Amino acid sequence: MSVIRILAEAVANKIAAGEVVERPASVVKELMENSLDAGATRLEVALEAGGKRRICVTDDGCGMSHDDAMLAFERHATSKIRFAEDLYEISTLGFRGEALPSIAAVSRLELDTRHASEDVGTHVEIAGGKIRDVKETAWPQGTRIDVRDLFFNTPPRRKFLKSESTELGHIATLVTHYALAHPEKSFRLESLTNEILNVSPVTTTRERVYQVMGGQMLEQMVEVAPVERQMPPPSFAAPEEENDTANPIIVRVFGFASRPEVQKLNRNQIFFFVNRRLVRDRLILHAITEAYRNILPSGMSPVALVFLEIPAAEVDVNVHPSKTEVRFRRTQFIHDLVRDSIRQALVVTRPVPSFPASKTANISDALATDAAERLSDEPPGMKGAEIPWPRGQASRHRDFQLSPPRPKPENARLPLVAAALSTYAPPAFSGEAEPKLPEMSYSSQASELPADLIPLGQVEESFIVATNPQGLWIVDQHAAHERVLFERHVRQRREENVEGQRLLMPIVIELKPAQQVAYQEIAEELAANGFEVEPFGQRTVAVKSAPAEIRADAVERLLLELLDSLGQEAQSLSLDDLRLKIAASVSCHAAIKINMRLEQSKMVWLLRALGETQAPMTCPHGRPIVLRYGMKELQKAFKRI
Repeated sequence: MSVIRILAEAVANKIAAGEVVERPASVVKELMENSLDAGATRLEVALEAGGKRRICVTDDGCGMSHDDAMLAFERHATSKIRFAEDLYEISTLGFRGEALPSIAAVSRLELDTRHASEDVGTHVEIAGGKIRDVKETAWPQGTRIDVRDLFFNTPPRRKFLKSESTELGHIATLVTHYALAHPEKSFRLESLTNEILNVSPVTTTRERVYQVMGGQMLEQMVEVAPVERQMPPPSFAAPEEENDTANPIIVRVFGFASRPEVQKLNRNQIFFFVNRRLVRDRLILHAITEAYRNILPSGMSPVALVFLEIPAAEVDVNVHPSKTEVRFRRTQFIHDLVRDSIRQALVVTRPVPSFPASKTANISDALATDAAERLSDEPPGMKGAEIPWPRGQASRHRDFQLSPPRPKPENARLPLVAAALSTYAPPAFSGEAEPKLPEMSYSSQASELPADLIPLGQVEESFIVATNPQGLWIVDQHAAHERVLFERHVRQRREENVEGQRLLMPIVIELKPAQQVAYQEIAEELAANGFEVEPFGQRTVAVKSAPAEIRADAVERLLLELLDSLGQEAQSLSLDDLRLKIAASVSCHAAIKINMRLEQSKMVWLLRALGETQAPMTCPHGRPIVLRYGMKELQKAFKRI
């Protein structure tokens, strides 16, 4: 008896659906791409329950005739390719002919459509891949596809879907970025509760970025002016291809990249389009990251919208069933073009990292004392001590200087250890190899910070150097204060006693569609952490209060960071994990920064407060706070033992 069997059609359709339809956003993607391929200038997406209960996509494209409407639900039925050779020059977003049959196999679907050549439209009803009804209907030119009860006949797949807000967030992100790729078209996204996105046609990508992301985000971006390059022939090209100078291959790159002060904790806000197709590509991600080398701190990512226009024959989009991955014919050229275009835009515009002025009041006169006041619970006499405002981030990167370093005051006291290190020159050794200094290591012999540390000074106004009988200690002042504030915030949240400060004037913040969804998900926890945020119009919120230790001019950045980093994962986090992540972000924004001079009394207080925490050796994000150079290591270095 043969063990190989031909799968039943219903089973094969569900397997194909599993490749194409992963979640409600997959359905929206396929239907929107079909609408765009049909020449639609207006696209509307309506949702219920984050797309799990209903997804309705309506367009004013060319529509389908009665016969085409029936053929569209056959496997591998498409109007976009005919021959195998067409797969190597695909210029449409959809082409596999699997989208509609795959969606229809796992949902209850209704289609209304009409082509200009016909007087009446066609209505089709399908449930679980089986046609239930076909009839004529009055319908304008265009198409509407109404998908209900996604995965109703495949319960195991349905149970793997996330919460309604999470699925809605994925759809909002998808629609937002197709709207960015097609500024000449109108897009509307709505759920049962509110309208998430509604943009009218504009002439430039810059105008569309303003519509979708708001003017404030646009100010934080540098425009990457269109760059056109002629692609050289590949090393494996045929002789006739190498000599084909009459038909040069032109590649075009343009878009927007964030200024250095915009620093994200992950790469979720880097978006790349190939011929207006939103794709994921490690090569391009690496190129964008390389463009910011020596501009952003290690581990931080920018915001980027990069558009690549390339002849269809030079890119293979037939790599993955969902059409989200591509393969370039000449990868190194594309990589270098994207990297150099972004880097050139950053260099030419010379963006200088800055701290935006507060919308609530003019606090420029208070900046010198504000950081000192945020060293909470300080002993009497310490508040109001002079602490200069931290220098710009660019001064941290000496090999890619975007702005001149801020000169130190003439009366600035050079810390003792810094002075010693700057003037130290190792003695010359004759006839013997120069001994290597032992590497400094994390303090691991004890989980507590010694109480007898005596601060000697700072290195680069960023690291506290202290000593005790055990040796030499170096403490990251920002990470140390972050740990102190973190544990205090967690304790206050546990006691439901997080302090908030009333802002002089509410801060009005524009939210992107995905951020609107995220806000709805974590609004209750934000309120418990000292925020008072209220809806203020269709796509904005007004912040009236914020955690007490946060400066007014840092409130907006903190809130947007929370929405970007917590929105889609909030539902999968336990309440305790969500609280810890919020506490970590608040403490990071409230802590004193690097490049900030601390007086002796403040260093003493900070070391004492750090020693009283439960985990003084690492910050809330897992980075080390303390390094120790033991007495034995010092003695060995100086050949005392």
